[in-house]
Amino acid sequence: MSEKPHKKLIAWQKAMELIEAVYALTRRLPREEQFGLVAQMRRAAVSVASNIAEGAARQTIKEQVQGFYIARGSISELDTQMEIVHRLGMISTEQRTQVIEELNEVGRLVNGLIVSKKRGATQSYSLTHNSLTH
Repeated sequence: MSEKPHKKLIAWQKAMELIEAVYALTRRLPREEQFGLVAQMRRAAVSVASNIAEGAARQTIKEQVQGFYIARGSISELDTQMEIVHRLGMISTEQRTQVIEELNEVGRLVNGLIVSKKRGATQSYSLTHNSLTH
């Protein structure tokens, strides 16, 4: 079986690295947060990569973009959770900055996927529309 399309996406590859960073960071959080912030942060990080993969596997551009939008929502969720653990003094500014930089990189890549797919859909529509009208 051939390689899955999402594995070729740099956004997915970087999202997988983000998961590793989030898991490493959350191992250091207080035990009482194991079923609170730790679980939420891990779930959000996993959701980013999972939704990129799901979007890449969808048939239509609209469905693909929807998956990427959901990934972007999970990025915002994780960004908020990082802010919470930092404000509560559970992580240092340096730890926060390191993960936020990775998070921002994934966000830029996901935004690029969205723009690229939308641009492709517009160009595809123009080509189809022009061929039908000429």
